[in-house]
Amino acid sequence: MSALKEKIAPQLFLIGLWRHECERTFMDKLTNNADKKVFSDILNKTTKEKFRESLGYDDEQLLTNMIFCDFQRKDIYDEYGELVSIAPFVYEACPDLEYCRKLANTKLEGYNEKFPSKKMALVIFDDALSHLIKICRIVNTSGGNAMLVGVGGSGKQSLTKLSSFICRQTFFQVVLNKSYGDVQFKENIKELYNVAGPQGGAVTFILTDAEIKFETFLESINSMLATGEIPGLFVKEDRDLIPLQQKNVYMKEAGSKGEDPSTSFLWNYFINRVKDNLHTVLCFSPVGTKFRQRSQQFPSLFSTCSIDWFLPWPEEALVSVSEKFLKEFKIDNTKQVKEALIYHMGKVHQMVNEVCGVYFQQMRRHVYVTPKSYLSFISMYQEVYVKKFKGIDIEEQNINNGLDKLAEATRGIDVLKVDLKKEDATLKVAAEQTAALLAELDVENTKADKKASEVALVTESCLNQKETITVEKA
Repeated sequence: MSALKEKIAPQLFLIGLWRHECERTFMDKLTNNADKKVFSDILNKTTKEKFRESLGYDDEQLLTNMIFCDFQRKDIYDEYGELVSIAPFVYEACPDLEYCRKLANTKLEGYNEKFPSKKMALVIFDDALSHLIKICRIVNTSGGNAMLVGVGGSGKQSLTKLSSFICRQTFFQVVLNKSYGDVQFKENIKELYNVAGPQGGAVTFILTDAEIKFETFLESINSMLATGEIPGLFVKEDRDLIPLQQKNVYMKEAGSKGEDPSTSFLWNYFINRVKDNLHTVLCFSPVGTKFRQRSQQFPSLFSTCSIDWFLPWPEEALVSVSEKFLKEFKIDNTKQVKEALIYHMGKVHQMVNEVCGVYFQQMRRHVYVTPKSYLSFISMYQEVYVKKFKGIDIEEQNINNGLDKLAEATRGIDVLKVDLKKEDATLKVAAEQTAALLAELDVENTKADKKASEVALVTESCLNQKETITVEKA
C-alpha cells in the first residue's frame, strides 16, 4: 500500500483511481487538446454528479488528478553494496509529480551510465513524464503492446528506451541496411521469440515508420499481434523442437506430475508465453496518408495496442527543453537576458504552431512544425552564435593587433623625434661651423684675389722689361 493511500480517505483514493483509469482508457486515444478538454469536462461533471451528494465531499476533494506508476520501490542492497533483492513492480500512487520526476531522472542517469555510447539528453517535463509512466505501464503488463502516435522528435523512441530500461527488459530495434528484407526481419523476430518463449525474458520490440522498409513487415506484425504466430516463421523442425524445450519450463511452472502435455498444448503454451513477454511498441507519425491506410489494412495493429497520442509540446515543455540546452551554453550577456532568451525560444516555437493552425483553417492544408524542428532550431542557434562570436572575436583580435601596431609606431615616432632633435642640434652646430668657415674662406679669397692682382702687375712689368731687354739685346 502506498504512503499516499494511507493519507487520504479510501473513498477519495478509489475515486482518484477510477478517474485515472478513465483517462488512460479514453483520453490517451484522443487526437487533440480540444477533445481532451471535452472529455475532462465530462469526467469532472460525472464525478460531481455521482459522488458529491452521496459521499459529502466538496469539488476540490473529488476532482483529484492522481498519478500512478510502478517503479517507485527501490532495490535492496546490503552493507557491502551487493544486491539483496530486486524491487517488485507495484502499480501504486505517487506522492506528487516532482517525486515521480526525480525517480525518472534517477533512472535516466542509470541508463546513461549503463549505455555511455547511447546517452540520451532527455528533459523530463510534465508531458514527457506522463508518457513515460504510460509506456512503463503498458510494457510491464503481460501481453501489453503500445502504439505511440506523434510527429517526429516528440520523444517516442527515447521514452520507450528509458521505459524498457526501467522495466528491466531487453530492448530491440531493427537496424536497416541495403540488403535488409523480409527474410532478415523474420530472423530477428524469431530470435525475439526464442528470448521471450523458452528463456522467458521480457523484450521490448520497437518499430518506427523509418524502419518499415516494406509493408510486408506490418503484415507479419499484424499477424503476430492477432494470433501470436507469423506464417512461415518456423519450419517443421522448429515446431517439433520448441515444444520439447518448453516442456521442462511448463512442468516447472505448473508443477504437474500427471500425464505429459501434448505437443499442441506445449506449442500453444509457447505462443502464449511469447505473447505475454514480447511487447511491441509501434511508433507512427500521423502525417500523410500512410497512417490512415495502415489502420484499414492492418486492424490488429490498432485493436491490440494501447494507443498513446503524442500532442505538440506545451509552452512549459518548450521552455524546459530550451533551458536544458542553453543553461550551460556560454553566452556573453547578463543572467536576465539569458533567462529571457530561454523563454523566447519556447515562445517562438509556440507562435509558429499557432500560425500553422491558422494556416490550416484558411488553406485547409496541414503544415507540421515538429519537436525535432524545435531541437534543430536550438542547435542551429548555438552553431550560429558560436560562429558569429568567433568571427567577432577574430575581428577584435585583428583590430587589437592593428591598434598595437599603431601604438608601437607612435612610440617609434616619439623615439625618432628625440633622435631628430639631437641630430638637429648637431646639424645646427655644424651649420654654424660651416658658416664661420665660409666667412673665413671669403676673407682668404679676397686676399688671394688681391695677391693675384699684384702678381699680374709684376708679370706685366716683367714682360715689359723682357721686351726692352730683347730690343737692347738686338
